[in-house]
Amino acid sequence: MTTAGRSAARRADSTVELAITGMTCASCANRIERKLNKLDGVVATVNYATEQARVTFPATVSTEELLATVAAAGYAAALPPTDADRPSVADQDQDPTRSLRERLLVSAALGLPVLLMSMVPALQFRNWQWLALTLASPVVVWGALPFHKAAWTNARHRAATMDTLISIGTLAAWLWSLYALFVGTAGEPGLKMTLSFTTDRMHGHDEIYLEVASVVTVFILAGRYFEARAKRRAGAALKALLALGAKDVAVQRDGREVRIPVETLVVGDVFVVRPGEKIATDGEVIDGSSAVDASLLTGESIPVEVGPGDTVTGATVNAGGRLLVRAIRVGADTQLAQIGRLVTEAQSGKAEIQRLADRVSAVFVPVVIALALATLGGWLVTGGGANSAFTAAVAVLIIACPCALGLATPTALLVGTGRGAQLGILIKGPEVLESTRRVDTVVLDKTGTVTTGQMTLHDIIAAADTDKAEVLRIVGALEDASEHPIARAISRAAHASHRALPAVEAFTNQAGLGVQGIVEGHLALAGRPALLARWSLMLPEKLSRAKEAAEAQGRTAIVAAWDGQARGVLVVGDAIKPTSADAIGQLKALGLTPILLTGDNAAAARTVADLVGIADVIADVLPAEKVDHIRRLQAEGRVVAMVGDGVNDAAALAQADLGLAMGTGTDVAIEASDLTLVRDDLRAVPDAILLARKTLATIKANLFWAFAYNVAALPLAALGLLNPLLAGGAMALSSVFVVSNSLRLRTFGSQDTRRA
Repeated sequence: MTTAGRSAARRADSTVELAITGMTCASCANRIERKLNKLDGVVATVNYATEQARVTFPATVSTEELLATVAAAGYAAALPPTDADRPSVADQDQDPTRSLRERLLVSAALGLPVLLMSMVPALQFRNWQWLALTLASPVVVWGALPFHKAAWTNARHRAATMDTLISIGTLAAWLWSLYALFVGTAGEPGLKMTLSFTTDRMHGHDEIYLEVASVVTVFILAGRYFEARAKRRAGAALKALLALGAKDVAVQRDGREVRIPVETLVVGDVFVVRPGEKIATDGEVIDGSSAVDASLLTGESIPVEVGPGDTVTGATVNAGGRLLVRAIRVGADTQLAQIGRLVTEAQSGKAEIQRLADRVSAVFVPVVIALALATLGGWLVTGGGANSAFTAAVAVLIIACPCALGLATPTALLVGTGRGAQLGILIKGPEVLESTRRVDTVVLDKTGTVTTGQMTLHDIIAAADTDKAEVLRIVGALEDASEHPIARAISRAAHASHRALPAVEAFTNQAGLGVQGIVEGHLALAGRPALLARWSLMLPEKLSRAKEAAEAQGRTAIVAAWDGQARGVLVVGDAIKPTSADAIGQLKALGLTPILLTGDNAAAARTVADLVGIADVIADVLPAEKVDHIRRLQAEGRVVAMVGDGVNDAAALAQADLGLAMGTGTDVAIEASDLTLVRDDLRAVPDAILLARKTLATIKANLFWAFAYNVAALPLAALGLLNPLLAGGAMALSSVFVVSNSLRLRTFGSQDTRRA
């Protein structure tokens, strides 16, 4: 095929997001991905966390073939719903983990008495074993039903996962208990559970393993429930993004205004945006002027003045006057929708540590099943008898049941996140921790992260014959009548310095220039130098130099005049958080390189960086470019942590190896991040990185012990040196170790940062 032909083929490719159901582990996602990628020209990525498949396919492949391929792999797929098929709000609000939680709670309530009766001889009353059977049977049959279904599906497709081992192990223990109770002697009154270290020849028909079957089910259900809760949050970033947009809009039709749902807007529609309203979609201003607060999307701390011919972005807020806007992009083409796609794409490439168990299971599960069968045959061949052979085989299955694996990640995560919450650090899930040990670069957004994100009055420079307090009092009174963010900053400072401000008469807002009014008989002006120029007023050299110095630092200079003379310059800008410099020092002490990445102008960014001690600055960056810069740093071999708080940071937070969102930021940034810092304190960042590393190390230690215990115990069980009851006890001890190791995270404290 020629280059032109290949290009034409690529242009003909389509992309679709399929909703996948029926996956229970990462190996399921891998199997679906392999099946789809076998289709000619298809490139598929299956995300287990979000239960979606992103498929790019040529015109020669239909969506029906894609759905059929997923079905052939043993799972179900569906195309994105249309507006008519989209579930209602009530359906969307239903908790998908509810049934799993109910299954866990019921199984735990039934399984605990079985465990106590089986392990505490004092509780073994006459015929206690029949009560144990009554309580354990619903746990094994109903509680473990998801594992049995998944195991059957895997078996039909000649595959095996941890679900296979869980199902076989629990059913084997339960079925053997049924045999011992109804055929053997275990059902006779007066049964006592005794602990024997070995499997005796011709022995086993008088022992039951109901506690093993029920406890394994409860532990694995607990692990699945915590995993499901984490997966439920996977799509929250997009929901938060959509919630930012306007819900309806006033459109001009036939000379009058008609309010319609924003989804019905089309390119070319002219709509009205009143003060305080969100702009419905990306468009061009055709009439009116105002200040637009775009901080949610661009990170710019200062509202942007717009007028006829200027473009505006959907979901930004009109902070000033009335605007008439012509729609130029709607729906999926808007900047807000593009950021949403960036978040989804960046999330889809992340690895998750909990997938380790499923990757290993591809080899581990078949080996265990083969070893159990070999044990059964070996004992029969050597004359051990059917009872002894089956007892040893059951011991192999039970000792291999991944109870500790089910606890390894959730317990460490729960303890780590609980301790983190006390320190103002929220860890979302185990999949976010893999890169924390190797993080060497920390990229920080400026507005709302290093700085407060709020306009603040920094300085007042008064003319030679004017007092600073007088400038603040008169200008503060004038700005108190305005709703502009800069005016509010000056007004707050004036109220803080003066108990009462004088009244303002004949107040006028000069669009794009400033404000004017009469204060105590003085005609006062405050705004841009162009406003003073209208009154033929010039700035003296002192005030002119002060204005230029403020603008060189990326701040806004408001000039004030009354009685026909320029009186002062008020410098307004974003304020640096008092703890930011200390936090940067701590990051450097950890060997991390801080980089400031912002949509603000270079002068403002450089000023902030110098004040907090950051050498590397990347400024004037659009939201999509933030992702590009993160990717560039990763391509250079760096492991990048990103700290931000705005919608414009969401995609970059998702793309980074570790995303940290300030808790005072937007829901979108928080949902797209891996760690959330509840404290509005940048010093939480080094604490968060250290806690994440310790939690990751604990999870890895737990997983190692869970596998090492199986590797060491399996030969003993196969040789008859561990009977199933002792195997169940060893499995419990493995779980106790995992839990105890996880509880060590409770001792973590911020003093670890200083020690590092």
